[in-house]
Amino acid sequence: MDVQSIKRTFGIIGNDPQLLHAIEIAAQVANTDLTVLITGESGTGKDVFPKIIHQNSARKHGQYFAINCGAIPEGTIDSELFGHEKGSFTGAIAERKGYFEIANEGTLFLDEVAELPLSTQARLLRVLENGEYIRVGGSKVMKTNVRVVAATNVDLPQAIQKGKFREDLYYRLNTIPIHIPALRERKGDIYLLFRKFASDFAERSHIPVITLTSEAVKVLENYRWDGNVRQLKNVTEQISIIEQQRVITDLVLERYLPNKIDNALPVLFQKEDIADGMSERDLLYKVLFEMKHDIAELRNTVNELTTHQGIINTNYIEPTPVAHINEAVVSRVRHEDPVTIEPDYTEILSNEEEHMEHTPETLSLEQNEIEMIRRALEKYNGKRKDAAKELGISERTLYRKINTFGIK
Repeated sequence: MDVQSIKRTFGIIGNDPQLLHAIEIAAQVANTDLTVLITGESGTGKDVFPKIIHQNSARKHGQYFAINCGAIPEGTIDSELFGHEKGSFTGAIAERKGYFEIANEGTLFLDEVAELPLSTQARLLRVLENGEYIRVGGSKVMKTNVRVVAATNVDLPQAIQKGKFREDLYYRLNTIPIHIPALRERKGDIYLLFRKFASDFAERSHIPVITLTSEAVKVLENYRWDGNVRQLKNVTEQISIIEQQRVITDLVLERYLPNKIDNALPVLFQKEDIADGMSERDLLYKVLFEMKHDIAELRNTVNELTTHQGIINTNYIEPTPVAHINEAVVSRVRHEDPVTIEPDYTEILSNEEEHMEHTPETLSLEQNEIEMIRRALEKYNGKRKDAAKELGISERTLYRKINTFGIK
């Protein structure tokens, strides 16, 4: 089956070279029994590719199971995959076959494979190497002939470095790698997908289909789409059902797109710092330190300019990058002759430094954070879950901040 036939069969929309290459690899590897590892961000459509592999393989008449490893509790994942014997644990009132047993001669798709506990990873490695496994609570070695396709949105080499994923299992799974590009890497496909989702939703809901102005198309294609195809579909359906006008402008479209990251506080969106163990207090100190460092660099630059040039045209320094400036100094600089005046940069910077020394360091950041939280809550009509997602923090953290700051 060629690429175009596969796209029609599985409803894949897009002509991006990276996407077409991924489909080609899936078709080529289908007739083998090699293990496949599919990588890509959440929402890119990784779950379609195991189906392509299964339906184009000799196992297409066998069983196909898709298992979300992150949705099964750690205490029962071994039983789900490998089965258990009667009485092996509390509640095991009868023996149970696992997916590796019932999917024999078929295909098993292990989604979110990076979420597997290390003990389960060791069991999985044994199955992949020789097809052998043992039920939970059993002693008999059993055999299976299952094709495994795994997927993850986690950077597995990084997970290996942190001791969260077995290196030997990674190389065993990664026999044939298939990477699914993020939607922002497929800009030429974004509008195609929008039109498809809008058309399908209009047909199902018996409403006129929405269209975009040229300016709205540009906004659509230039947006980051962190949620990828899934997010684009949700936004398309929201607009289709909520908006009365069927021609959507850029201003209307932007109301359905989360705020850009540069509108958020650093302590709220630097998730990589939080993941590395930095607390919010640590991040506040980090931001303040960087602000002071920038002011010190600015002072050095001004000193160099005044030393080498003597007289500086004020047109080159306005507006000043310093946030808090003595108003009297600003007024004098603006109204005197720009050719003859030599502004007192030392006074400007000393006033700024004095302001930072005598004002609590966390005050401005705290006020900004309160304002950001209020805006997020107003945007989502007080829904804390949506507001927390907008701010890049957990709902529990948002609840604590609301109580701490006394936000109504």
